[in-house]
Amino acid sequence: MTGVWIVVILVVAVACAIGGFLARKYLSETKISSAEQAAQQIVEDAKRQAEAIRREARVELKDELHQLRTQVENELRQRRQELAQLENRLLTREEGLDELQKDLARKEQSVTDRENYYRKVLAEAEAAKAEQQRLLEQIAGMTKEQAADLLLKRTEEEVRHDMAKLVRAIEEEARNEGERRARDILSICIQRTAASHVADTTVSVVPLPSDDMKGRIIGREGRNIRTLENLTGVDFIIDDTPEAVVLSAFDTVRREIARLTLAKLVADGRIHPAKIEEMYTKAREEIEREIQEAGEHAVLEANVHGLAPELLKLLGRLKFRTSYGQNVLMHSLEVAHLAGLMANELGVNAKVAKRAGLLHDIGKAVDHEVEGSHASIGANLARRYGESEAVVHIIEAHHGETEPTTVEAVLVSAADAVSGARPGARRESLETYMKRLESLERIAESKPGVEKSYAIQAGREIRVLVKPEEVDDAAASLLCREIAKEIEQELDYPGTIRVTVIRESRAVEYAK
Repeated sequence: MTGVWIVVILVVAVACAIGGFLARKYLSETKISSAEQAAQQIVEDAKRQAEAIRREARVELKDELHQLRTQVENELRQRRQELAQLENRLLTREEGLDELQKDLARKEQSVTDRENYYRKVLAEAEAAKAEQQRLLEQIAGMTKEQAADLLLKRTEEEVRHDMAKLVRAIEEEARNEGERRARDILSICIQRTAASHVADTTVSVVPLPSDDMKGRIIGREGRNIRTLENLTGVDFIIDDTPEAVVLSAFDTVRREIARLTLAKLVADGRIHPAKIEEMYTKAREEIEREIQEAGEHAVLEANVHGLAPELLKLLGRLKFRTSYGQNVLMHSLEVAHLAGLMANELGVNAKVAKRAGLLHDIGKAVDHEVEGSHASIGANLARRYGESEAVVHIIEAHHGETEPTTVEAVLVSAADAVSGARPGARRESLETYMKRLESLERIAESKPGVEKSYAIQAGREIRVLVKPEEVDDAAASLLCREIAKEIEQELDYPGTIRVTVIRESRAVEYAK
């Protein structure tokens, strides 16, 4: 019985399993069928939507194409209108150019006709002029060239006479005003400048206590004097001059060192080569200190600062340099003061004028060693040691070797002349003095119409007597100017020379 139930249960279980499987299969097939139907429905819906979108896109594209075509057609129509207008303008311009060309052709023809007419008239005028000139020459009894020369000579004489009058009037007015102004400035400056008029000269004679000292200076077989001359570079002249030894050398500093060396030896009494070398070394050091102190004192007195040490030393060497008996360092200080005062009076750069005035003769410190004029040497030294171009130009131009281009250069040149022209400032040999007077008279008497000339006031003035029948007042003014110009070109002189031309009782002056 039990076995039957088991079989029944197994059969029931199998039946249930088969039924469940069949039911599950049926449900699966139903779901799959439903899904396939849904998918097919989705695909169909998508196709319908795509077709609708395609139709809408086609409609929109057609609309855009239509609008674009319409726009392009409008632009083409507008461009055609513009091209038509441009063509009309070009046609109008071409027509205008044609008219202008025709007008120019007409004018050119008119000009050609006028030119031919004027040439014909000019030819007739030239012929008439030639005929008239021939008749005039026949009537006057002279050729055209002779008449022109005669007319030019008469015109030249009239113009020269008028020019002489005008020049004389202008010069007189300018001279009066210039002299008044210059006199005021110079009087103020000279009064404010206290300078010694007595110049010191470099001593070249050493006094001796007795003539016995000369033998000791010469030494055994001349060894002492040879040592002195070799060390100092100065010639020791021991002659018949009582109780004195003369020193000769171009270098004033060397001569001063030699003088001081010999003075120390004479004071010491012991003279031999070793003592000579010792005293020479002391004298050289003493002179170098004196040169340095002289340069420092000069810049301090002139109130000039910032000089290079080399220029300071060269400036101190001028203490032992003289020009026509005038001490160059004292002269340079005076020129600096005068130039500075005149610059202040005229309202120009007083510092530059004073600095250049102090350095204007710096070339004289080495002019015995370097070739060239002291002005060019001094300008090169100033340029080398850092002075400004303004100062260099003033130094170079203070003697007229270079044309002065600044007011300060003219003032320094004038101050140099004033300092050298002070009474007693400079000495001059009789021979040089006489030559200058003769040269002044020779220049004056070489001019036509001059009867006699006299150089007076130590060559500061020349008076010229002229023949009144040959030289009138106007010509006297020109003659005065010509003499002054020639004096300026040929002669070197300090200060001012006054030229006075005397005609009967009248005198014409020209200061130069």
